[in-house]
Amino acid sequence: MMTMAISLPLLLLAPLAAQAQAADQVPLSSTPTDIYAALSVRVGGRLFQPAPFAEPCFVNTTSPECAAVQELYQNEKARTRHAGGYTWGQWETCQASGAQCLLDFTVPTDPTATASPNTCELGSISPYFIDVRGPEDVIAAFEFSKETDVPLVVKNTGHDFKGRSSGQGTLALWTHNLKDISYDAAFVAEGCTDAFPGVTAGAGVQFFEAFEFAEANNITLVGGSDATVGFTGGFLQGGGHGVLSPVLGLGVDRALQFKVVTPDGVYRTANACQNEDLFFALRGGGGGTFGVVLEATILAAPAAPVQVVVVTWAAKDAARTKALWALIADNVIGWADAGWGGYAMPELALFVTQRLSKDEAAVSMAPLIAHAEQLKAEGVEGAMVMVMEFPTFLPFFNSFMTDAGGNAGAGKVGYSVSLTSRLVPRASFSSEADRTALVDALMAASGAPAPDAPLMIIQITGPTAVHAVDLAPGRTSVTPAWRDAVFHVTSMGMWGWNATESDIRGVYKHTSALMDHVRAITPDAAYLNEADVYEPNHEVSFWGAHYPELVTIKMKYDPERLLDCWQCVGWNQDSERYGCYL
Repeated sequence: MMTMAISLPLLLLAPLAAQAQAADQVPLSSTPTDIYAALSVRVGGRLFQPAPFAEPCFVNTTSPECAAVQELYQNEKARTRHAGGYTWGQWETCQASGAQCLLDFTVPTDPTATASPNTCELGSISPYFIDVRGPEDVIAAFEFSKETDVPLVVKNTGHDFKGRSSGQGTLALWTHNLKDISYDAAFVAEGCTDAFPGVTAGAGVQFFEAFEFAEANNITLVGGSDATVGFTGGFLQGGGHGVLSPVLGLGVDRALQFKVVTPDGVYRTANACQNEDLFFALRGGGGGTFGVVLEATILAAPAAPVQVVVVTWAAKDAARTKALWALIADNVIGWADAGWGGYAMPELALFVTQRLSKDEAAVSMAPLIAHAEQLKAEGVEGAMVMVMEFPTFLPFFNSFMTDAGGNAGAGKVGYSVSLTSRLVPRASFSSEADRTALVDALMAASGAPAPDAPLMIIQITGPTAVHAVDLAPGRTSVTPAWRDAVFHVTSMGMWGWNATESDIRGVYKHTSALMDHVRAITPDAAYLNEADVYEPNHEVSFWGAHYPELVTIKMKYDPERLLDCWQCVGWNQDSERYGCYL
């Protein structure tokens, strides 16, 4: 955090002070079934059985191992290093049966969660993992799945709001240790002729590693707000967005090439010059669907100063929130077109751009700055405004997002969440009446001021000010609604470790129903990686008119649907692998 510490509620930025290596796997059973013993030989002994993150505390609550888990239970980096650890707690559990291995997120040292009759069960965690180190491992997994009918999942960091990287009874392909990263200022995709500055990253590279690498090489990369998310995995393949997206585009807009093992057992190169259909599908069709990506090359931009404007205050106040969101709605088209991206929450607005100078940024953001000064003049508790410049992206990210560069963990995680979202188009800001209707819908969707109101964030991350000449060549398969989106709105409900099935269903239903206020005045469009688990009309919401073409490509490369995941392209919703969903 920066010296002038501020609270960014939904970014969950408070780092922990320590980091320790949790036990991330256990050896194969001394008498594994023959099929798994044979698979272990094929993958060089890198087949293992995972341990749930909280297991040491169910073995011995007074052990040093349990103490380490309790200390790191909310630590995102620790969880992403752990094969059986997931960012959001419910995807370690079987929500339908109640099988789980959880501590109390709010107080991890509370012994109630581990007391009898509670037990430690795998829940929806795969019982076997392959520590993937190359294409041969993935090919072996596909052949194994064909021979045994054991379904597959792909996991890197476990940062998935829809549970696609876990599954009861599955075999998991763990790509987390593919950490190679390099930069070529004149990268030429295989079979192509044009050169671009490109960063080639293995599937296990995370944002904090990619951003540090970019800083060292005097370049800028598009990424999200969470330091531990994978750079080239589900984030990229589902679209990917961040505060720089208004100027630099979505993550998929900058994908130059993928190296991918398709379910037919072929290690392929996909770019704008070969396997173009697969390249199109991987640029927005969703991760864990068309193949297992082992590396991707991403278009880099030059390093540039970052202008930042932050407005915040302390106490919750629905009227002040509405006034802030109304001011943003009145000005956001001009701001987005000028290259500003950012986030707005009930008590905070943060805007970022690399396109303007410091003086130009202050002029552009004058209405927001004046609003903050008025709050200060009124004596609003904690009201402040900051107008700053950072020399490059990494110092900004380290100050405002997470402790991406240090040894502390990232934001607090480990709890169970219901997320729902909507893309809000430019047309919603066309008139005063449209803007008023939108703000009213956002306030209703936020549930304010109810005590069980979900956590809402307005993300100004659409590619509104992109110059097409600056993007990577080739088509993308994200919903075309992204091209007209100004807001990506999300809200998040939560439940405790001991919630009943009825409680959990209630949170899912409540958060989804609140987002209906925004759904009612916007087209069917949502970002597939941050969407309702039970997104209505998801084919249209996630891919729009691209969906039929994506299904055709899916069936070309994976006719047996060896790769299948919840609400993914061509999914088999009757598959037994989804038995833990409600």
